[in-house]
Amino acid sequence: MTKGYRDNAPISASAFLDELMRLKRGSVSRRHFLGVTGLGLATAVLSRELILPRPAFAAEDLGTKMSIATWPNYHDPATFEAFTAATGVAVEVNVFGSNEEMLAKLQAGASGWDLFVPTNYTISTYVKLGLIEALDMAKLGNFDGSTQNTRFTSEGTIDGTVYAVPKNWGTTGFAVNTGKLKTPVTSWKGFFEAAKGEADGRVMVHDYQLTTIGSALKVFGYSFNSIDPAELAKAEELLISVKPHLYAISSDYQPAMRATDAWMTMCWTNDGAQLNRDMPEIAYVLGSEGGEIWTDFYAIPKDAPNKPAGYALLNYLMDPANAVKEHIANGAPTTDSRVAALLPKEMLENTILYPDEAALTPLEFGAAVTLTDPARAELMARFKSA
Repeated sequence: MTKGYRDNAPISASAFLDELMRLKRGSVSRRHFLGVTGLGLATAVLSRELILPRPAFAAEDLGTKMSIATWPNYHDPATFEAFTAATGVAVEVNVFGSNEEMLAKLQAGASGWDLFVPTNYTISTYVKLGLIEALDMAKLGNFDGSTQNTRFTSEGTIDGTVYAVPKNWGTTGFAVNTGKLKTPVTSWKGFFEAAKGEADGRVMVHDYQLTTIGSALKVFGYSFNSIDPAELAKAEELLISVKPHLYAISSDYQPAMRATDAWMTMCWTNDGAQLNRDMPEIAYVLGSEGGEIWTDFYAIPKDAPNKPAGYALLNYLMDPANAVKEHIANGAPTTDSRVAALLPKEMLENTILYPDEAALTPLEFGAAVTLTDPARAELMARFKSA
């Protein structure tokens, strides 16, 4: 065998390199390598730092737990389990139904989140309020801005500083159980009419002012982001009229749709894809009048209690090999060409995930003003309490 720890003879340079290559191929153990090369226990830590491949997150103390705030049905639990197995850090998942909820939690202080998932139009407000971290891109080696589709990713960067990196993009439409609802519904006008008619008591809307008010505005041909008092009044009249006919107001609508307690719901892309995959009779429809197109991002709160773990999980999620598993599980379209190259062909050809340009053209990105506009907040409160 190669000389080393058994006879205390020095190992030659060529033998050392041979053992190093065997270690990197995995054909010998680290213990064998340290012993044979004579590095021994005293220099084990140094040798690990200098020559052993290791994940980027291992450079800092990550603690034992972290917290992420995100949306319903938005991640593959196996992703977090794998991260925990790799790092020893347990991931607590907090689920929210609106960006307003997330904003209120952060403004209250001590959210406890180390990472969260805001939507594109909210990021500028978080920056103005000093609630999120300017990202240290040196800690995100798995992120590659050159492979991102800038149509969906620009709002994460403000005045040249990156505050958020994209998770995925999508649209807001509605899901309809065609086995239960016999009349085809293709528009937001038809959605609200069906709620008061054939689908009475079986329809859900989001507990989220942007999409619920925005979709009502589209019935009248107004902007999804309108804050015009007269236009909001028309939307409110419609929502108040439909309120007694609803099954529920909730952003976590999959359970009711799967149980067929609800037959139709306002719906985001990823939920629409998941429901249609498991129950093909549930169709996903983009209202013919238009609606929302969006990007969700990852960001780190300024008061995050465990920022090293936040960066570690974020870097882990930016690895295309990990990200593709998330996309396959949650059914949301990717902004990253590296991930798209790994996706199954049937996903790339799925028009729920990737509608044609004609379907996307009428859609609007959310506007920052809607997040904190008091008129929209008050309208939503009146609707929910009616």
